[in-house]
Amino acid sequence: MLHRTLFELVFSIPPRTLRLKFVLIQMAKPTSTLEWCIVRLGEDHNWWVAETSDPVRWDVDGLSIIDPRQLSHLIELVDPLRDYGFDQDSFESAFISFRIERDLGSGRVRLKRVKESLFESDEKLFALPDILDEENGPYADLLDHLTRCRVKMLNDLFDFEAKLSVDEVEDEIREDQNAHFIEGKAIHTFEELSAILDYMPAGHETDEEQPVKDAVEEDEDDDLPELDEAEEEKLKNDQSLKWDEEEEEGDEDEEKSGEDDDKEEDEEKDSDEKDEEDAGEKPRKRSRGKK
Repeated sequence: MLHRTLFELVFSIPPRTLRLKFVLIQMAKPTSTLEWCIVRLGEDHNWWVAETSDPVRWDVDGLSIIDPRQLSHLIELVDPLRDYGFDQDSFESAFISFRIERDLGSGRVRLKRVKESLFESDEKLFALPDILDEENGPYADLLDHLTRCRVKMLNDLFDFEAKLSVDEVEDEIREDQNAHFIEGKAIHTFEELSAILDYMPAGHETDEEQPVKDAVEEDEDDDLPELDEAEEEKLKNDQSLKWDEEEEEGDEDEEKSGEDDDKEEDEEKDSDEKDEEDAGEKPRKRSRGKK
């Protein structure tokens, strides 16, 4: 009796409603997650995703991933932005962390997902941008956040005739990106972030580079070893270092001797000229004529 009732209940439901319920049951199943990925080293020396554990949601076409070296550089670039509102959590949430699981050879590596902080972990981590929602996802929010922080910092450091705006910076960066798209080149995540974090308006690039140059020169001076008095005295008495000094003294003597010779020649010349003048000034004897 019970089986008959269930049979009548099921077949009394319209087919369209049954299909809808079946779809809802499928959606209720837990979706697959991104647990691993295989990355390859491209000709541009950047890493690109070749395969993932979740091919349904993740399209690997042009999907780039940041390697540990690039991640370390980005962390250095965002550090100055902390004084201008940079939120570290927004950076962390915009990426999925991976570590190397094994080398597959031929420039391919299998990565395993880990729950590690990109800023605090001691491991060498790869960072995959979360771009499942390209318009409103965490990575899109990070790009907007970094742009605002960078603009705020530049307006604080430089006295522009007109303050920079976020729209102005975004338009300029987007123009460069569109040029890459036209050429059919995929933009790597590292390049996309660097374009924001290194952005400088035209005509101000040297202003930012100058302090860096001065700092490098100071570092070079700091690298010079300091000598104690004993070492300095030893260097002064080093015969191999006295050649230049003796040569300089010899040059000075030659110059002095040359100057003395020139002086003697000038004196002799003056004496001869004086004798000639004296001779010319003596009165001539009058010739006696015949009377």
